Amino acid sequence: MADSAPLAGLPGPLPTPPTAAGRRRAGVLGAAVGVLAAGAAAGVAVERLTVGRSVRRRARLALDATSPYGTLRGTPGFAHAADGTPLAYEIEEPGEGGGVPRAGEARCTVVLSHGYCLSQDAWHHQRAALRARGVRAVYWDQRGHGRSGWTPGAAPPAIDLLGGDLKAVIDAAAPTGPLVLLGHSMGGMTVMALAERYPDLVRERVAGLGLIGTSAGRLDQVAWGLPAPGAEALRRLAPGVLRALGSAPALAERGRRAVTDVFGTLVRRYSFGAGAEIDPALARFATRMIEATPMEVVAAFWPAFAAHDKTAALPLLTGRPAFVLAGTDDLITPASHSRTLAAALPEADLTLVPGAGHLVPLERPEEVGAALAALLAALGAG
Repeated sequence: MADSAPLAGLPGPLPTPPTAAGRRRAGVLGAAVGVLAAGAAAGVAVERLTVGRSVRRRARLALDATSPYGTLRGTPGFAHAADGTPLAYEIEEPGEGGGVPRAGEARCTVVLSHGYCLSQDAWHHQRAALRARGVRAVYWDQRGHGRSGWTPGAAPPAIDLLGGDLKAVIDAAAPTGPLVLLGHSMGGMTVMALAERYPDLVRERVAGLGLIGTSAGRLDQVAWGLPAPGAEALRRLAPGVLRALGSAPALAERGRRAVTDVFGTLVRRYSFGAGAEIDPALARFATRMIEATPMEVVAAFWPAFAAHDKTAALPLLTGRPAFVLAGTDDLITPASHSRTLAAALPEADLTLVPGAGHLVPLERPEEVGAALAALLAALGAG
C-alpha cells in the first residue's frame, strides 16, 4: 500500500511507533539527561544557597554592627556562683539573629568573657559577627559588672574566683558540646583560671581559644604609660585610695560625676590608641560602661591583678587552635604580655594590631573579627 498522504492540519506523516530497542535507548538517554539536569539544578541550588548565605551574612552583620552600642540582646538567664552570686548571661542560638547555620557543622558554643569595669555589651561587634555566622554564643557579665550580682567577701576577690564563675555559666548555658572560649583582659585571665581549676573540662570540651589584650601575670610591673616614679607612686597609693572610695561609694560616685571631663579623658587615654580617631558614640559608650561599675567593685578587684599569675596554667590550654591578639598601644596589658602568651601556646596565631589600645574589640573590630573567623574556620564551625 502506498504511503498515506499527510492529514490536513499536520506537517507530515504520522510518526512510526518506536521499537522496544528504541524505547530502551530513549529511556537511557532520558535518564542521562535527567541526571545531568538534576546535577545542574543541584549545582545552581548550592551556588544560590552559598551566595544567598553570604549575602544574608553580610547584610545581617552590617545591620547589627551599626545598631546602637549595647542594644543587641539574646535570651537572658542567670547562673549562680558557688557563693550564690547571680551571674547574668545571654544566649544567642543559631538563626535567632538572622544567621544561617550550615548543615553538618559542629554545634559549638562560643563563650565570651569581658574585662574589668566592662560588661557583656563590650562584645558588641563580635556579637554581630557571630550572629551573622550562625554560631551559638553565650555572653555573660562578670560578678559586680553589668547585670550580675555582687557579694562582698571578707577578702578581695581573686581571679581564681572568676574561673569558678565561668564554670557556673558554662554549666547553666552550655552544658554539652564543644566550646570556644574568648576572653578580653580580665576575661582572658578568667579563662586561664578556669583551665587551672577545671583541667578536665578544658581537655574534654574546649575546642578553641581566643585571648585578647590579656596577661598571664607580672601586671604589678606594668607602668600604664607613666614615667617610672609615677608608676611606682600609683602602685603604692592606688590600693588605699580605692579602698577609701569603695567604703564610701555614694561619695565616690558624686565625685566621679563632678569630674566627668577628666574621667572621660582618662577613659579615652587608657581605652584606645593614642592617635586613633574614635567615634564619639563609641567613646561615650565605653565611658558609660566603666562609670556603671560600682566603685566598691572597682576597689575590690584591683589587688587581684597584682597577685594574678597563671603562667603554670598555660600548658593546659595548648593542643588546640587558638589566637592571641593585642593592640600595640595597650597601656594596661601591654603587647609584650601577648607575645609571652603566644610563645607559651604553640598553636596560637599572634596578631598585634598597630595603634590600637586596650579596648581593641571595640576599637578595631575588623582585626578581631578576622582572627575569630579564622579560628572558627579551623574548627569547621563557621
